[in-house]
Amino acid sequence: MPGALEGIRVIDFGQYIAGPMVAMLLGDHGADVIRVDPPGGPRWNTPANATWNRNKRSITLDLKKDEDRETARQLIASADVAIENFRPGVMDRLGVGAASMTAANSRLVYCSLPGFGSDDPRAQVKAWEGVIGAATGAYRASHATEGRPVYTVIPYGSAYAAFLCAVTVAMALNARERSGLGQRVEIPLFDATFTVVGARGLLVNGKPEAEPEFNWSRQLPCKDGHWLMYVANNKKFEAFIKSIGMDKWRDAKLPPKELAQKFDDVMRTRTAKEWEDIIAEIGSEGVICHTSAEWLKHPQALESKIIADYDDPELGRFRGPGINARLSLTPGSVRTPRAKTDVHRAEILQELASFESPSHAQRGRVGERADVLRSALQGVKVVDLCIILAGPTCGRTLAEFGADVIKIDSPHTKTVLRHNDINRAKRSVLIDLKKKEGLEIFWKLVDQADVVLQNFRSGVAEKLGIDYQRVRARRPDIVYGSMNTFGHIGPYASRPGHEQIGQAVSGMQVRYGSAKPATAPFAANDYGTGLMACYGVALALLHRRRTGEGQFVDSALAYTATMLQSALLQDYKGKEWTEPHGQEATGSGPLNRLYQANDGWLFLAARDEELARCAGLADLAGRSDAALERALEERMRSRSVATWVDVLNKAGIGAHRVVPSLVELMTDPLTQARGLAITRDHEGFGPLTTTAPGVKLSRTPMTIGRAAAKPGSDAASVLAEIGLGGELDRLIREGVIAVDGVKAGC
Repeated sequence: MPGALEGIRVIDFGQYIAGPMVAMLLGDHGADVIRVDPPGGPRWNTPANATWNRNKRSITLDLKKDEDRETARQLIASADVAIENFRPGVMDRLGVGAASMTAANSRLVYCSLPGFGSDDPRAQVKAWEGVIGAATGAYRASHATEGRPVYTVIPYGSAYAAFLCAVTVAMALNARERSGLGQRVEIPLFDATFTVVGARGLLVNGKPEAEPEFNWSRQLPCKDGHWLMYVANNKKFEAFIKSIGMDKWRDAKLPPKELAQKFDDVMRTRTAKEWEDIIAEIGSEGVICHTSAEWLKHPQALESKIIADYDDPELGRFRGPGINARLSLTPGSVRTPRAKTDVHRAEILQELASFESPSHAQRGRVGERADVLRSALQGVKVVDLCIILAGPTCGRTLAEFGADVIKIDSPHTKTVLRHNDINRAKRSVLIDLKKKEGLEIFWKLVDQADVVLQNFRSGVAEKLGIDYQRVRARRPDIVYGSMNTFGHIGPYASRPGHEQIGQAVSGMQVRYGSAKPATAPFAANDYGTGLMACYGVALALLHRRRTGEGQFVDSALAYTATMLQSALLQDYKGKEWTEPHGQEATGSGPLNRLYQANDGWLFLAARDEELARCAGLADLAGRSDAALERALEERMRSRSVATWVDVLNKAGIGAHRVVPSLVELMTDPLTQARGLAITRDHEGFGPLTTTAPGVKLSRTPMTIGRAAAKPGSDAASVLAEIGLGGELDRLIREGVIAVDGVKAGC
């Protein structure tokens, strides 16, 4: 089947991670991606390029030469989408920046993914991934490190910029179908990271929520030396702890340390695989903490095809990540391997020679007046049945792009978890879908909807009678999004799970914790899965605009965990798993790591030749790695963080102070001035500080939307729209609808 983006041409100027990754996501769904590399090939020679540069054609251009700059301009003029991730101003100085290119091609969607935004005072800092990690609280200290920050090789800033950019491109193309016009997009890596910070950055009256004294969700040692991640956020939790006798110790109110020791002692009586099977049989949540190498061989990874075998001109046969967002009619595929650099030059230049730029009249032809279209999804209606984080994030993102999202929760729920984070910009209604009339209300909402979202455990939607097949039978043009932990095929497809399960099964926890697995610093799989489902929905809406067909969209935590680690997950002959890992990790080498100054920590990212140009460090250039690292550790302790960051940045070296906490990140005046952390009053809470979207579009801006409404408070308006406005009181009396009794969780 053709992809949803067939006929869309993308010019990929991206280097390192963010740009190539988003172009890959577009190419996976049928876009014709032309990759432009500088002489000598990609600036980062990594095996991950075998994944990120699949489904692309290749040409080499030296943008410092007039002839090649003209070719670049012609390529962009022929394109629907252009992607670059240089510092602000670089592409403008080369004559191929967003302003000039969108003026020349009014249908162009031009995407810039700098480290820091064009309106950020740090715009010209060399924002390598480690610099962004330091600036966004990704390298916080853990309980085990006594105040020392912990480096992680997971590129949260780059990955989330890519995820958000894929979503935004699909949204901008939807808007273009209606207005005839493209637009400029800027998604800085720093800004993008606030999406993954999410609820962990939420502040109530300026303070974070207190952590529980004892958390039943934890990593547990097993008889065979392996670890198992157990998650207690499940109705079967009580059945599990009763089956192992832990309920009596809980009820005896043992101190947290003693209770933890009892739990560990019980789990050491069986192997991790035995416990995983027992927990699955009960229906609770637990999975072995695998390494990434083990995940590449895991039956669920292989049968779900999030891991598959490919061919590459450099690596040969290798195993690596598959397709993330999946659609039933336009499923996406890996059609071609990474191309050799510049191999498509002749055919690309021949295409340009025959390309005819559309006339002004053709470029301006519109389906709706562009000045009337205020948001990309204006007029789109969504019914959101999702819970916790991943699913509601999809609905929230659709709402922030302009959709009218109706969030349905159960009136029997005590608390809508994370409500104030993931249900902003939505309308809220509490409906008992187990009652006949509650189900009838759902169907009336579906009759007016374009999209339905759910992330129930396998079989729940079928039991309620609201699964895709039934919804499709009534509304063949519906876009139906479904998210879960493991995907919809494979031996683990029916198993429940949360963020920690996705981290554990895919190797993220072993990588972050090493000898004892540790939970990664962000709920990256949840929020990323919500974004990838949103990408799939936007692609499906684009397909529907052209064909009238709806389709099924799915994404999963395990898929997202795989893509987050795509810089590392290529297994080939000679592969060595040598990347930094564990709670002792400080970086990947002496010139890309955390250093302690005399009053705090900073991250330094430099090339060898840059060190020689820095007055404060030039005498250290040329030393071996071990000697250089020792010398830098000693030298950095001689001055303050602020002094070193200033010295290094002025010398053209990437450096940033390590932000030690998310509280500091969220309350930073610059963060707030740039609209990345917003403080608003919320009913029942007073002022809450939440993250805000880090995406800028020039024509159809993404907005944070209203603060999350009290659960159930929009019942009157929702019912009125389906002709039941006069029935509210009766429906409340009969328990079909509720407007009170359900709390909003932070």
